[in-house]
Amino acid sequence: MSAALVWFRRDLRVHDHAALHHALKAHPRVYCAFVFDTRILDPLPRRDRRVEFILRAVEEVAAALEEMGGALIVRHGDPLIEIPRLAAELEVTSVYVNRDYEPAAIARDVEVQRRLLNQKSGAGFLDFKDQVIFDRAEVMTQGGTPFSVFTPYRNAWLKKLGPAQLQPWPVDEYAAHLAPPRGIEQLPSLQELGFEATDLSDLPLPTGMSGAQALFRDFIERIDGYASRRNFPAIKGTSYLSAHLRFGTISIRQLAAYAYAQAGRGAETWLAELIWRDFYHAILWHHPRVATQCFKPAFDALRWDAAPDLFEAWCAGRTGYPLVDAAMRQLAFSGYMHNRLRMVAASFLTKDLGLDWRQGEAWFAEKLLDFDLAANNGGWQWAASTGCDAQPWFRIFNPVTQSEKFDAEGRFIRRYVPELSRVPQKFIHAPWKMSAAEQAACGVSIGHDYPAPVVDHVAARARTLARFQAVRE
Repeated sequence: MSAALVWFRRDLRVHDHAALHHALKAHPRVYCAFVFDTRILDPLPRRDRRVEFILRAVEEVAAALEEMGGALIVRHGDPLIEIPRLAAELEVTSVYVNRDYEPAAIARDVEVQRRLLNQKSGAGFLDFKDQVIFDRAEVMTQGGTPFSVFTPYRNAWLKKLGPAQLQPWPVDEYAAHLAPPRGIEQLPSLQELGFEATDLSDLPLPTGMSGAQALFRDFIERIDGYASRRNFPAIKGTSYLSAHLRFGTISIRQLAAYAYAQAGRGAETWLAELIWRDFYHAILWHHPRVATQCFKPAFDALRWDAAPDLFEAWCAGRTGYPLVDAAMRQLAFSGYMHNRLRMVAASFLTKDLGLDWRQGEAWFAEKLLDFDLAANNGGWQWAASTGCDAQPWFRIFNPVTQSEKFDAEGRFIRRYVPELSRVPQKFIHAPWKMSAAEQAACGVSIGHDYPAPVVDHVAARARTLARFQAVRE
């Protein structure tokens, strides 16, 4: 009787799960496992919300599998060792996974496959598309090359889309094939994983499959206003599902199918955002060098400034530009940053401070609860004008006008920069313009209670234009 092992990674759910579906359909006995990967976890800070988020999602998967008659085997170690060891111990003929598109994950899977084949049992390694609608070379130009501009990619994506891509992968009907528990499977605690408890419970982010579905139901009630509200950080306009998509606690097919079936600009705009996600995953798969280099090779010659003090001010939300600072403090406080503000903060780091986009990308990678290499890299290179279909290098966000446009009343600023809470709307976007008397009247001293601007935007803009022009010449 053949047996299989399903290795859960960034797909922490038991419904509409490609690898689990295919394993259960093909084998009468299917084991499930998750590995807390020490190669990923060991470099992280000991208080990392993502680890707690993952642990809660894993707990929910384990409980759901148990209710279905199965179990989740949990290991803490190096998957290069743990997965082949489990495959041999369980005497499985195949290991099933859902694909990952990050260079390190691809290399990991190649090595696991090699080790499986070299074992006496010689288990196979089968991977499936699950975290995107289209992957690898499924959406290409008519010339057979990868797209590098979003709009034609989106058009080709929509033209190719059909019921087959949106069909869920059923699991429940094959649940009888789940291998029963081999005994009591004890899940590790945060402390046993080497981590400390965080403030995740205090954040308005429900966890696990149930939390993802709750957020989705809430968003459905608001989706009609998505297009008109999504750019304003002070209001509830986005789906807040990014962390759940990152860890696979909800299926991309469920979201895309819903958006595609709805009429209206809100659903259409949200579907386009989901397509951006596929686009960036395709870029990373076709061009893995973007993980460390500019998508446009010519811009690898850009000479960025070295200014640790400016980078520190940006990280701490102490640049003197209120919307930028509010965005950076939101990130520190919650592990989340509104998408419009990600663009503003990234543009400010690269175009106003003149710092290498890789510095900002690494900071986001450490702090974002929803960190995803493809999306993070794509967003940073877009803002820095070094990426595919990027913001043109000569178009530079003005942090003040962005603030006036997207947080006109200063509600978001006052929420995260409380020292400016009494500053009138007239000055909330540029508080350094207040006179000494006006500062005293609202209880803030610029340069003391709140910093003066660390750079002058007009001068910084000129430096950026010269920086890019030098490369073009």
